[in-house]
Amino acid sequence: MAWMTYISNWFEQDDWYEGLQRANMSQVRQVGLLAAGCQPWNKDVCAANGDRFAYCATLAIYIYQLDHRYNEFKLHAIMSEHKKTITAISWCPHNPDLFASGSTDNLVIIWNVAEQKVIAKLDNTKGMPASLSWCWNAHDAVAFVAHRGPLFIWTISGPDSGVTVHKDAHNFLSDISIFRWHTQKKGKVVFGHIDGSLSIFQPGTDEEDPITALEWDPLSTDYLLVANSHHGIRLVDTESLFCITTFNFPSAAASVQCLAWVPSAPGMFITGDSQVGVLRIWNVSRTTPIDNFKLKKTGFHCLHVLNSPPRKKFSIQSPIKNHYTSSTSEAVPPPVLTQNQAFSLPPGHAVCCFLDGGVGLYDMGAKKWDFLRDMGHVETIFDCKFKPDDPNLLATASFDGTIKVWDINTLTAVYISPGNEGVIYSLSWAPGDLNCIAGATSQNGAFIWDVKKGKMVQRFNEHGKNGIFCIAWSHKDSKRIATCSGDGFCIIRTIDGKVLHKYKHPAAVFGCDWSQNNKDMIATGCEDKNVRVYYVATSSDQPLKVFSGHTAKVFHVRWSPLREGILCSGSDDSSVRIWDYTQDACINILSGHTAPVRGLMWNTEIPYLLISGSWDYTIKVWDTREGTCLDTVYDHGADVYGLTCHPSRPFTMASCSRDSTVRLWSLTPLIAPLQINILADRSWEEIIGNSDYVIQQGTPPLLCGKMSRDIKQEIEKLTGNPQVKRLRWFSECLSPPGGSDNLWNLVAVIRGQDDSLLPQNYCKGIMHLKHLIKFRTSEAQELTTVKMSKFGGGIGVPTKEERLKEAAEIHLRLGQIQRYCELMVELGEWDKALSVAPGVSVKYWKKLMQRRADQLIQEDKDDVIPYCIAIGDVKKLVNFFMSRGQLKEALLIAQAACEGNMQTSHVSAPKGSSYSDDICKEDFNELLHTVSKELAEWYFQDGRAVLAACCHLAVDDIELAMTDLIRGNELELAVSVGTVLGESAAPATHYALELLARKCMMIPIWNLAADLLLMIPDNELHLIKLCAFYPECTEEINNLHEKCKLPTIEECMQLAETAHADGNIFETIKYYLLSQEPEKALPIGIHFVKEYISSSDWTLDTIYPILDLLSYIRTEKLLLHTCTEARNELLILCGYTGALLAIRRQYQSIVPALYEYTSQLLKRRKVSVPLKIEQLSEELDAWRACTQSINQSSEDSPYTPPSESQRMVYATLLKRLKDESLKGIIGHDYVTGSNLPSHSDIHISCLTGLKIQGPVYFLEDGKSTISLNDALMWAKVNPFSPLGTGIRLNPF
Repeated sequence: MAWMTYISNWFEQDDWYEGLQRANMSQVRQVGLLAAGCQPWNKDVCAANGDRFAYCATLAIYIYQLDHRYNEFKLHAIMSEHKKTITAISWCPHNPDLFASGSTDNLVIIWNVAEQKVIAKLDNTKGMPASLSWCWNAHDAVAFVAHRGPLFIWTISGPDSGVTVHKDAHNFLSDISIFRWHTQKKGKVVFGHIDGSLSIFQPGTDEEDPITALEWDPLSTDYLLVANSHHGIRLVDTESLFCITTFNFPSAAASVQCLAWVPSAPGMFITGDSQVGVLRIWNVSRTTPIDNFKLKKTGFHCLHVLNSPPRKKFSIQSPIKNHYTSSTSEAVPPPVLTQNQAFSLPPGHAVCCFLDGGVGLYDMGAKKWDFLRDMGHVETIFDCKFKPDDPNLLATASFDGTIKVWDINTLTAVYISPGNEGVIYSLSWAPGDLNCIAGATSQNGAFIWDVKKGKMVQRFNEHGKNGIFCIAWSHKDSKRIATCSGDGFCIIRTIDGKVLHKYKHPAAVFGCDWSQNNKDMIATGCEDKNVRVYYVATSSDQPLKVFSGHTAKVFHVRWSPLREGILCSGSDDSSVRIWDYTQDACINILSGHTAPVRGLMWNTEIPYLLISGSWDYTIKVWDTREGTCLDTVYDHGADVYGLTCHPSRPFTMASCSRDSTVRLWSLTPLIAPLQINILADRSWEEIIGNSDYVIQQGTPPLLCGKMSRDIKQEIEKLTGNPQVKRLRWFSECLSPPGGSDNLWNLVAVIRGQDDSLLPQNYCKGIMHLKHLIKFRTSEAQELTTVKMSKFGGGIGVPTKEERLKEAAEIHLRLGQIQRYCELMVELGEWDKALSVAPGVSVKYWKKLMQRRADQLIQEDKDDVIPYCIAIGDVKKLVNFFMSRGQLKEALLIAQAACEGNMQTSHVSAPKGSSYSDDICKEDFNELLHTVSKELAEWYFQDGRAVLAACCHLAVDDIELAMTDLIRGNELELAVSVGTVLGESAAPATHYALELLARKCMMIPIWNLAADLLLMIPDNELHLIKLCAFYPECTEEINNLHEKCKLPTIEECMQLAETAHADGNIFETIKYYLLSQEPEKALPIGIHFVKEYISSSDWTLDTIYPILDLLSYIRTEKLLLHTCTEARNELLILCGYTGALLAIRRQYQSIVPALYEYTSQLLKRRKVSVPLKIEQLSEELDAWRACTQSINQSSEDSPYTPPSESQRMVYATLLKRLKDESLKGIIGHDYVTGSNLPSHSDIHISCLTGLKIQGPVYFLEDGKSTISLNDALMWAKVNPFSPLGTGIRLNPF
């Protein structure tokens, strides 16, 4: 296995534990990501191959991969190696793992997508690669061309590697806009020029009509499809240079930017209009388009067709029949097609990129978006801010000239500023509920945008054409706005434009910030390396204070929200300085960044926590008391500019960067002890404090901000037991957004809370099954009645037609067929109405037919083929939706059936019997649970365990909800919810408490660990393990023993000796571990286990408790030289039982690693245990063979059934395993953010040898890494580190 190369040296020596660090992981968790849009200025900016597609923003390339299980594309990687604008990307036609990209700094890079790494780089090319493409005639050569040529060919490997110039293609008379190699005829290449001419090379007009697109016909050696800006599209024979066909557009206004052949349909191609987003489908045999779809208001920028249609997720079991025959009828001849439909639409997918940066994958056969990333920024994002009174909204300001407002729960854009403002450097929300944003630009002054009205309501031009670097709206006095600019002025004005102050600085001013405690105090950061503080209430234009100390220009300044007179500044000297206004002094210097510091943010609850972002691509979290860096985050791929704190979730922050992404982070792990104090129901003094106390060095973190004070006040008003509310409110305050509110709403519903108390947004999330139909029906009615408001409602607001359509769809899924028909008639979709009308009654259908016939005669129209949904076969419908990955639709149908809304057809019992109805109800209930599970699994695999738990709670499945939280490592949330739900959640709550206590041992807070374990009813064994592992002096240990109601150390020694004399193994081990000589327990326990597994019919449940207990021996005792042999035997036995437990829990990814680990220890350490390496490899092979059918993805090697002997071995294994007591705990762990690509920090797992996606866990040598998911699963089945050092692994 891959990892043995890393670790083999550990296994050789026996004194390796000297100088080990503590294993650790990043404290800041990435919990959300807003991807960028596609850049609209270069031609070849999207590409696809197999089941991946890619597009590029300005500096980063986003790669999406098809998840076969759910038939949907997911973000797989972000590649950001280029430092300047990317000009073109091209996928290798021969190898789906390779693609090439070029950028304006004369750089060409070859990437391996599967491994997410750079394979080759060509630096300082002779010209800028304006267009690039893989050569079809050579396996590993990339061609690229500068504007006037020549064409360079770079051979990446092999004997001829290097760059050559194409012998003919140079000295062009006009700039090249695009070029294409022929796919069949080797070496044939065509260039399209700005002046409309074509240059064609075989192996062997005026300025005004540039060539906008070129594609060779894949089926001919000579035909070429050409698009010009004005002359439309032509099919040209490149031999005779004769134009074969000219294609005509419906109107003269339409012009084409991009075209692509459809590989699955010979002779078909598609084009995208450049004015409006109309996709047209053509066939070479006709001069007019076969079909047009309007996909978007903005024009197309480029198109690419995926050559293999994505496969379906489930194969539906019925045999494949003729498309036109139903399962019940005789074969019906295919209906006669009209002229246009004789060309059936290909089942292709087109990657569409639009001029506004939108990018999506359109399914042409089904006429729907499979994926649409609308409105992403395509350039550096300079600033981001949460809205003060609606923290679900986040605004971003970008180099691309727009401000966008995002809903952070769905990560979609809700508003976008009108027009292009040039470059926007900074933004500031108006205080309160004014719904305005102030923006600052590089050349066009500052503005105020009224978000709801969608227009600019004010402009400020006092700085002229100078760049304004920062704008700040005063939050204590909503009439004042400050701006600072390159002209050296910081200007304070009222919102209607009256200038109050012009503070002149000796050089450019980059940052300004209003004090949060004194409304008249403002600080500035200046190019002259100084920080200044001004007092706005006086008429003087001189600063009150000037702080000097930075050795380069100062950029941003930020006042502390919790400590009067404290402010920080970030500078190009790579440091952050903390200043105390009351002492006139710099009280700390935070050094650690290696490049200029830009983003700065104080935490609003913990007074000493400061976060900074820098041009070194990192975000650092500081404890400003002693100036230490608590954590460094490497996930961004470029300079970090903006940081902002969520107003009602103080430990959630957002960051934005030159890599054009916005990321959401949770800082909660930094205050783990505090969170556990809340769970353990500790007093307020251990949760809430005041700033002056907390900033003393060594004080544990306490909450000092407004959020926590508000919660405390609310709780003190309550009568009865406040713990339920306390757990809920603190849990919502400390969790990141993304489902925790939804979870608590469902908990309240299950506990019988009145529906009228549910919040407004409840129906937008995952609803409890008893509300699903009710809310969706009223939503459908609302959609029908809403008239468009006067201003329209923000961007992308659905038209009346779209609303009616949506309402109709909901009515249909709710089984309200007549309402659907009427709405469809209103929309003019007669055929849809007619095809389902018989589901209401035959009489109604006849009436509709009559109305339709009259209308058709008047309109004189052709008819089209209707389709049918009103069969009433619920199961088929649910399966159909599930097969397409539309799980939410399936859930709605199943619930409607449960409530008896569907006319079911398969009940054969006589009408009068209620018996059949019950069976039906039973069936549907089962169906509902199946769909909920499937939906939960979809969320869970996407790294959204909280939403997965919501799906289970919605159908009252409490145990599965709890175990999903535990498998997502949301332990604190699991304990909070479990405590509130009480008895029904108890087993899972106890398991979560046990894991949380292990986390406490690591922090280390032993008393809290004991408190948590005391919350478990049957807790003696847990407390013994805790006390056994406690590494303090005798007196401290005895105090802990007393708290846990255990005998003193001395008494334990006597009890152990008595038990040993009586031959009671378990008691002997127990008390020896608690005594002052715990190493005496090792030989006794290990001897027992070795004896036991030498017999043939042993079971895991007999030996696991003993090994688990032994593993809690204090680390320094286990590492004694006298214990070497016992230690090695313990590690081997724990490794082996770990592998068996991993099989029982279906931890597929770590089973091979655990077997390998055990074998390596057996091979390299001196031990005598009744295990043989051959036996281990035999068991592993048997497990692989017998489970491969389950784990196999569709494209792997063909399935070979296990041999008879393998079946026998596997059956014996299963006999030893017995069942897991907590059913839901079976299956992989997935923490939040498991699927979010990190950008710049690439770690290879020492278990698999592959790149780690999602959070990383560092082992105790400080270099080896495994994924956090693997670390969690490993620690749950084998307590010792994979490095074989005897150190306990504790990733919780």
